[in-house]
Amino acid sequence: MEERLQKLLSAAGVCSRRTAEDYLTADRVTVNGETARLGQRADPDRDEILVDGRPLASRATPVYILLNKPKNYITTTDDPQDRRTVMELVKNAARERIYPVGRLDRTTMGLLLFTNDGDLARGIMHPSSRIKKTYHVTLDKTLSTSDLGTIRTGIELEDGPVVVDAISYIPEAPHKEVGIEIHTGRNRIVRRIFEHLGYQVVKLDRVQLGPLTKKNLPRGQWRALTPQEVNMLKMMASGKKVPRDQAEEWDLE
Repeated sequence: MEERLQKLLSAAGVCSRRTAEDYLTADRVTVNGETARLGQRADPDRDEILVDGRPLASRATPVYILLNKPKNYITTTDDPQDRRTVMELVKNAARERIYPVGRLDRTTMGLLLFTNDGDLARGIMHPSSRIKKTYHVTLDKTLSTSDLGTIRTGIELEDGPVVVDAISYIPEAPHKEVGIEIHTGRNRIVRRIFEHLGYQVVKLDRVQLGPLTKKNLPRGQWRALTPQEVNMLKMMASGKKVPRDQAEEWDLE
């Protein structure tokens, strides 16, 4: 069955769909000996598809890897400034080519998902996604109860309003430490929420991503997701309602 070449390259683990457009415009892809064009469709079972002169592999086995990211790693597949990237930490995680889903900035720590499943990645990153991310935030000074209430109610940033799903002080910790739960994926959103009110974030750690937590995953280490975790993520990314018994089991209510 014919499919767009961008989708075929992504499914084979060559690159993301967006990067596939660059491959096509750079004349790195041929179909049956002819230079491929952007938007072209092909049948991987019938057509000879070459990328940089090498045959396109069959559809890659889906891989799902969870990393507990440390500080001072860039969330990118390649860095022109030759800084350390998160790809170094998962280089032995899979034979297939995998990519980070979303990004954490250089100084932010915590959970980062990698996969070659483009459909799941797009579902998680889509603006309508209800997959929540929970962060442990340490500020430069005590967060006042009035400012905590302001954040809980919702604030207006330069790129629009922000409503958090939940925010509270960390139990038995100074009130400069808070937990915040949010599902929007806007750039540096957690840091900007507090900067808007005059606070600086000195430590930021993503401790939960949907049903995934840091339990038994040391900083700098990775693990493969279980089939149950993958199914739960797919259900949440597709917008389907999680059955009550599963929501209670995963503490998602």
